[in-house]
Amino acid sequence: MIISLFGVLFFLLFFFVLHIALCVWGYRDSIRRGKSSEFAIIVLVGLLFFPIVGLIVYLIIRND
Repeated sequence: MIISLFGVLFFLLFFFVLHIALCVWGYRDSIRRGKSSEFAIIVLVGLLFFPIVGLIVYLIIRND
């Protein structure tokens, strides 16, 4: 029982760190591509609140 609790906590921590890394990557990538800082913040907020859908939308619109 304790092993499964640690497994669940590790799983949640892993995906939390992955989510934060995805948000940072999206922000830095939009800045690196020469977008405005307002656009980069919108990307950051979109990825923060809608991780999967936000990533798909950002990957589609980033190739201008």
